[in-house]
Amino acid sequence: MSEKYRVLFVCAKNDGRSLLAEALLRHTGSGHFEAFSAGLTAGETDQRTLETLEHIGVDSSGLRSKSIDEFQGQDFHYVVTLCDKSSEEASRMPSSEEIMTWNFEDPATSEKPEPFRHALQEIHDRIKMFVTVKTRNTSV
Repeated sequence: MSEKYRVLFVCAKNDGRSLLAEALLRHTGSGHFEAFSAGLTAGETDQRTLETLEHIGVDSSGLRSKSIDEFQGQDFHYVVTLCDKSSEEASRMPSSEEIMTWNFEDPATSEKPEPFRHALQEIHDRIKMFVTVKTRNTSV
């Protein structure tokens, strides 16, 4: 494989779901993917996001909330939106071969028990499937 797939995860504020996705893809598909995350606007990184990743042994170092504006002019193989608000802003997305929409409930406002662990599990399941499909008999 000559290069890694570049994947950008986008959510409203880049404080929870997109940071989880970035860290999980780095952990799960590190040999095949470069993972990044951004928000339509930069927010404050939710400490519960980092704590949830650390609890399962996924490296959270270097994760920070970023605006999508930091990635303008860059090319990605995939841009993955993680909420309705970000999927409605497709015109603001950096250049990509494909924009994918994965909609996950915001753990910061969820009423589910242990919402960050629940979000982490849902996102991790989707990422494992994504990695399997995109690395099966293909090369970048």
